[in-house]
Amino acid sequence: MARLKDSMIVYLTRGEIDEMIVRLGKEIEMDYRGKELTLICPLKGSCVFLADLCRQIRLPQQIDFVHLAAAEEFGTVRILKDISVNIAGKHVLVIEEIIDTGRTLSFLRNRLLASSPASLKIVTLLDKPARREIPLKPDYSGMTIDDRYVVGYGMDSDELGRNYGDIFYFKQ
Repeated sequence: MARLKDSMIVYLTRGEIDEMIVRLGKEIEMDYRGKELTLICPLKGSCVFLADLCRQIRLPQQIDFVHLAAAEEFGTVRILKDISVNIAGKHVLVIEEIIDTGRTLSFLRNRLLASSPASLKIVTLLDKPARREIPLKPDYSGMTIDDRYVVGYGMDSDELGRNYGDIFYFKQ
């Protein structure tokens, strides 16, 4: 794994990431004061962000996971693991580490809205609108980034690098 890091440059340090998460947690707490939340985490990349963010949100919360697979060549999305909680009438937050094209997230949002939640909002650590193919805007965003491939803090390159505390991009 050291080889992967050797070909990359630090984009965001763990300290900078932590500052964004604290800010996002405070924003969400203010908006949902007195309410219970259901946090939905798309696997795999968002797990690290979810773990840190849920500890910053000091409100009653339930957590569930969904695993989706996008077939890029066909523009289709398959559900590998669906949520297991009933979200009808609940305040739902989808927790994403990064929003890129928006196709998979749009599919998930529409699928969740069909279950009649009281509200549904999207939280992302990183927003990459330059790659957006479907109009989609997060309700809470840690930071907007350029069109660059990033690794670390849950994001991977061929399943490597998810465990890095910092976020990196590849040297040119």
